[in-house]
Order: sequence, then structure tokens, then C-alpha cells
Amino acid sequence: MPLRLIFMGTPDFAVPTLAEIVGRGHDVAAVYTRAAKPAGRGMAMQPTPVEREARRFGLNVLTPASLRTAEAQETFRLHRADAAVVVAYGLILPKPVLDAVPLGCFNLHASLLPRWRGAAPINRAIMAGDAETGAMVMKMDEGLDTGAIAMAQRLAIAPDMTAGDLHDALARCGAGLMVQALGALERGTLSLTPQPEVGVTYASKISKDETRIDWSKPWQQVHDHIRGLSPFPGAWFEMPGESAVVRIKALRTTRGDGSGVPGTTLDDKLTIACGDGAVRILQLQRAGKQAMTAEEFLRGTSLPAGTRLG
Repeated sequence: MPLRLIFMGTPDFAVPTLAEIVGRGHDVAAVYTRAAKPAGRGMAMQPTPVEREARRFGLNVLTPASLRTAEAQETFRLHRADAAVVVAYGLILPKPVLDAVPLGCFNLHASLLPRWRGAAPINRAIMAGDAETGAMVMKMDEGLDTGAIAMAQRLAIAPDMTAGDLHDALARCGAGLMVQALGALERGTLSLTPQPEVGVTYASKISKDETRIDWSKPWQQVHDHIRGLSPFPGAWFEMPGESAVVRIKALRTTRGDGSGVPGTTLDDKLTIACGDGAVRILQLQRAGKQAMTAEEFLRGTSLPAGTRLG
């Protein structure tokens, strides 16, 4: 018998898992997501990516502001689901919710736990220069990503891979991993392994004050910082403009040739000196404009060798 499930998720990262679960024939009793928010130039109310996908499948959507009220917890219980699947939902699940489904709540997490527990595991793995990461299905408890592991899949982080690239790869492999775990849960063969007590790190949210590029750092750290924040929120620098400095987001970089004063262009192809070595910018975005390649950018902007960037 297919499982009766509650799905809980919000951003694009969660959409492939919802689609895979529906495609495998599981009975999705309800989809929980965050409420629609005003966005865009007209500030029209925009539903979350998960809500849009759920509506496409004709599923029941709920958007409670909290799960801590007795009413919300009773509503959750009345779905009479076997288990819940949680993927980047955004609300804390209190113990009465965790206990409301007999088989448990299973979370898809984008790291190799216990490394990078917390809010920004994809960004932090790349910013730290990790060579690999992965997706894990974890049975949730009351701690922060501390539950026992059901399944895991490792994924190499390529040298120039951005957070956006890794996000998409983990969303795809994580969706497949979750349905494998649910299949084993359905058959009664799912085994759980407690997380190791060593190797715990925390992936705190990205703050605005860490997004500016520090050219005085070695090229590898600058490169990892840029790709770890791409495409959002984006690592940025300032360049001289016609009447004022212009803020630029660097979206893709690779190792550059040469060395020099940190923050100085070494050629006319956006190779920038760092504290040790250099990076070459491949893709960037001027404030308020679309992302473009370095070649497209340089057609309309002159940045000769020796230009100092902030």
C-alpha cells in the first residue's frame, strides 16, 4: 500500500521531491508551505514554488504561520498520515507535530551530516572549499538536524561549481533518495543510524556583511567565496563609474594567471589580483541589470589593466 503522507516544503529545492513522491503514487494528504508574499514590481502576492507545484497536482495546501498552536497541531493530526516529508520548509516542527504521524517525520538535508547542520549547508560547503557534500534523509527529532540518518548519497563539488549548480544537483539526487527511503519505510526495511558525535559544524545563515569580496585573501578563498554565494545573495565588489562607484556581483570565476596588488585588474579580461594569485571573472551582474558573461560586460565597459576595484 502506498504511504499516506504530509509534505512540508517551500522553495524550489523542495519541488523535485514533491513531484517524485506524487509520481510514485503516494497519497499526499496535505502540502504545508509558507504563505504567499508580495514580490515583483507590482508587489503581487506570489505563492511559493511548492504551492505552485501542489496546485498543479490538485493537492490540499495549508499555509499556517506557526505549528505551535493547539489548533494547528490538531489540524495536522487529523490528516491521519503515516509519515511526513520535510524539505526546506522554514518552520520549526514542535514535538506534538513530530509525534502526530506514526512512522515519523523525514527531512531531506543538503549536506553530509553532522557536517553543516543548519540553514545554509550548500553555501557553507562551497565557501569552506569542501571537495564533496551530499544529500541525507534523516528522521527528525527536536534538535537542529540531529536526527538519525536513513539514507545518504555523496556528491563531488567540482572546482568551479557554484551554489546554484550544487543546489540543482542536490535537489535532483535528494528527490530520488527520499523516494528510496519512503519505499523502504513502506516495506518496513528502513534502518536508522545515529549521527556521529564528532565532525559537527553549523551552516549559519548568510549575513549581508559577509558578501563583499575581500581581494586581500588568497585566490582560492576569494574564488570559493564568490561561487559559494552565487547566484544569491551574490558576492560583490565596487568599480569606478562615470559619476559614481558601481556595485558589481561576481557570479562565476576561475583561477587567473599572474599576481599583483590585491584588487587590481591584471589585464583587460577581468583577471583580478588577490592576496596570493588571481581570479578571472567569467560571469557578473551590474546592480539592477541581468547577469552577463565577462565578454558581454567588457563590450560596454572598459576596465584596463591597473584598475583598482573596491
